[in-house]
Order: sequence, then C-alpha cells, then structure tokens
Amino acid sequence: MHPKIEALLDQAESRYLKPEELDSFKHYAISLAQSLKTYELLREQEVAIFQPVADQLIKAFPDTNQEILERSLKNWLLILRHCAMAMLLNDRDFLQQNLLDWLKGLVQTHQRMAVETKLYQLLQERLTGLLSPQALALLQPYLTQAQTALLQGTES
Repeated sequence: MHPKIEALLDQAESRYLKPEELDSFKHYAISLAQSLKTYELLREQEVAIFQPVADQLIKAFPDTNQEILERSLKNWLLILRHCAMAMLLNDRDFLQQNLLDWLKGLVQTHQRMAVETKLYQLLQERLTGLLSPQALALLQPYLTQAQTALLQGTES
C-alpha cells in the first residue's frame, strides 16, 4: 500500500480524516481502480502483447541463437508481470528487490544487449498500441525503471 495512505489510515484510528486527507484517499482509490484495470488487461492480453513482439524479434535477429531470443522474451515477460504488480502496489522498491537486482547480471554480451534493447522497443510499441494513454502512464515508470536497470546499467 502507498506509504501516504498507510499514514492516513494510521491517523484515522484516533480521529476523522480532514477534507484534504479524504481527497488524497479518494485520489488513491481512483488510481488503484485504474491500476487494477490495467493489471487485468495486461494479464488477459499477455499473449496478444508478446506474440507480435516475438515475431518481430525473430525477423530482426534471424541469425541469433534461438535460445538467446527465447531467454530474452521470457525475461521481458517476467519483467512485465513484475512491473504490473509494482504498479498495482505503487511500489518501485518491489520491482527492484524482487526482479531487477537478479536480472541485472543476465544481460552481458553485446549480442544479448542488442536483442534486449530491440525487445524493449518492440514491447513499448505494442503497449502503446494496446493500452490507453492513462493505462500506459501508470505502467511506464516501472517499465522505464526496468529498462534503465537492465539496459543502461550494463553499458558501462
């Protein structure tokens, strides 16, 4: 749960919430409903999201070992699932602690880096086409966090 909301609920144990605190709580409830709707859409459309990405990735890297492509797709499938959960929890630390620290070391070779970068680009394009701007805005910070940790963090 969002730390500010937790603090509000703690305060509500001894008094009624002030109007501005209620407004914060209402905003959180609306945001949570939007996040839940986005999460459900991602869960239900997972194959529709990744199949075109996989097809395009194979076309973009016809000479790359199939195992590398499959591993990259599995990684980003896992990343998207964790991004969706982090979005639902509104918790960037969840993503970092439960996935990114572990995956960081997996993207090491130049060939793998090129595949991962292209896969991220294709996934972004696919999500932009499938999600509403509001839904994409909820998910984007977590995708960017993953992209930064995995791709930009390995360039140095």
